[in-house]
Amino acid sequence: MESKSAAARPAFPAELEYQSGFGNHFSSEAIAGALPRGQNSPLVCPYGLYAEQISGTSFTSPRKLNERSWLYRVKPSVTHEPFRPRVPTHGKLVSEFNESNSTATPTQLRWKPVEVPESPTDFIDGLYTVCGAGSSYLRHGFAIHMYTANKSMDDCAFCSADGDFLIVPQEGRLWITTECGRLQVSPGEIVVLPQGFRFVVDLPDGPSRGYVAEIFGTHFQLPDLGPIGANGLAASRDFLVPVAWFEHLPRPGYTIVQKFGGELFTAKQDFSPFNVVAWHGNYVPYKYDLSKFCPYNTVLVDHGDPSINTVLTAPTDRPGVALLDFVIFPPRWLVAEHTFRPPYYHRNCMSEFMGLIYGGYEAKADGFLPGGASLHSCMTPHGPDTKTFEATIALGNEAGPRRISNTMAFMFESCLMPRVCPWALESPYMDHNYYQCWIGLKSHFSYEPADEDGHDGI
Repeated sequence: MESKSAAARPAFPAELEYQSGFGNHFSSEAIAGALPRGQNSPLVCPYGLYAEQISGTSFTSPRKLNERSWLYRVKPSVTHEPFRPRVPTHGKLVSEFNESNSTATPTQLRWKPVEVPESPTDFIDGLYTVCGAGSSYLRHGFAIHMYTANKSMDDCAFCSADGDFLIVPQEGRLWITTECGRLQVSPGEIVVLPQGFRFVVDLPDGPSRGYVAEIFGTHFQLPDLGPIGANGLAASRDFLVPVAWFEHLPRPGYTIVQKFGGELFTAKQDFSPFNVVAWHGNYVPYKYDLSKFCPYNTVLVDHGDPSINTVLTAPTDRPGVALLDFVIFPPRWLVAEHTFRPPYYHRNCMSEFMGLIYGGYEAKADGFLPGGASLHSCMTPHGPDTKTFEATIALGNEAGPRRISNTMAFMFESCLMPRVCPWALESPYMDHNYYQCWIGLKSHFSYEPADEDGHDGI
């Protein structure tokens, strides 16, 4: 199903070169001397390049929060025809959630893995919104998408003017070409493509599917470590940023597809958007290998809150309250004594969307499959299924240390209450029997009354 133009693009090398760090000020040049020295926008740039800035924050944001990069390119990105609504329309992308396009429900929801379509479908057409809250127009909120694709993008590039994309591939590698360079992202890794950056997704392994969290009005950052100290969780040096790479070929009829307010618009141009010869700045795409995460856990009693497994957070103005956290449940040791070790039953003021990349999830012995998803909204009770509870109790207090292996589950957690899109509620992959995984929970109450009448005598 590979298109002729996609197949003509140069294959990624077996080992791509990257820069490492999180939030650093990076610089990279594909041709030595292409970066201007001493200033950002000289009268004439080296090699006759154009200087172009991309800003991820307002110009007057505090210095510690300001994100921007300077790109030095063969032609500026403004050289295109006017944007027009994409035909055919997409219809399943949402970035402003209200009663007209989505539904509020407190019911626990779960979806089985979605099959990859038989017809040729690229990343753009395979992307659909499951749920979300807020509005990209108001610069506050999030959308959770999923994607299934079986072909590389052909003669087009995609970008979102609405927010940052955090992509979690579950099946099939992604070769992602961005204006800053190229990234290979495998299942078990994530990639963040900031708002406004243009990119192409190629599928070297054929069919691919995965999850996407899109955040409006803010950017991801590393969580504070608090009492953990200076080390642990996701280390800055394990985040990888591309090095400059460019193509300088005529591309007549090349299409830029821009997501704007949840709608798709297209503009034609006669050159590749990946003509950036050099760049510098701290507003960049990046990837992270989840196997490098250093988890922390209890070493005596009780089960730690899932917040201890936060990889990235998108904060709000309220301290400690996240617009969206990206949390993982990786392989790790369980050693707590006299403790119910799986996640406890709870109701949460936050809303939790979960996915499974591979293996099984410790709190759901059955039904939660790789490529599937679940949603537990604000104050909706949830927790281990009946089978998991009974198996855990049966082990007693002498279970001993146990290593959870061959698993990688994750959670998108938000302080906002999500609304669910109609195609997600009506999906043939909806697990309508999800609630039954708890129905079998029985009472283990063992209190004995004090007298024959059944009263405790008080």
